[in-house]
Amino acid sequence: MSDIFCPNNQEEISQFVYDCYESSRPIEIVTSNSKPIGRSIQCSQTLDLRKNSGIIEYLPDELYIKVKAGTPVIDILEILKSKKQTFGFEPVDLGYLYTGKPNYGSIGGVVSCNLSGPRRFKSGALRDHLLGFTAVNGKGECIKSGGTVVKNVTGYDLSKLLAGSYGTLSVLTELTLKVVPEPEFAETFVIYGLNPQEALEVFSKAMKTSLEISGACYYPKNNISFLRLNDLDNSKSITAFRI
Repeated sequence: MSDIFCPNNQEEISQFVYDCYESSRPIEIVTSNSKPIGRSIQCSQTLDLRKNSGIIEYLPDELYIKVKAGTPVIDILEILKSKKQTFGFEPVDLGYLYTGKPNYGSIGGVVSCNLSGPRRFKSGALRDHLLGFTAVNGKGECIKSGGTVVKNVTGYDLSKLLAGSYGTLSVLTELTLKVVPEPEFAETFVIYGLNPQEALEVFSKAMKTSLEISGACYYPKNNISFLRLNDLDNSKSITAFRI
């Protein structure tokens, strides 16, 4: 058997996981080569989900999209943008930190890491936007949880458990996520030269206003030389708000 296995569907994923379970072979799950974001591991088999990709169902009026776990996030964002929608958890592009090139990764990887953007404090983490999933557990059994709407029910919310488990609990195969309308307007305001205490006071005052602040950050003067963005002055501390 090859060290890297690229299944075409959930049945092949299930059989592969079952075979590895029976022979006690540990598995690493990959898709878009964005592993530098996480922790390096050593395994005898690699499960590559790049072929398990595509949009299954997208209903803009119902505010949800169902996709295969190996689908690149950038492909999903482009489809959502065509309907003036986006993800509320705001996917983060960490590719620039490692290669200097954009790489959002796959939607399965983003969900597995519960990777949420600066809008998290306002809209919640990714796990709050995951409506349902199908997956293959460690014994090769297919499991399903959730659906296409948010319901208040008793029992275990497995979607919350799987988001942020880093692929240690199951192999995600399909995901259903909430979508939201794109903001009609967005602007970032920058204040230069504040010390940490002054920045905290500004944050406190701004968050109490009626302004729709969807992101905020503070970079001290001694940790900003790396920042190269538009016409920003990186010789002073930066306090920024996105409205």
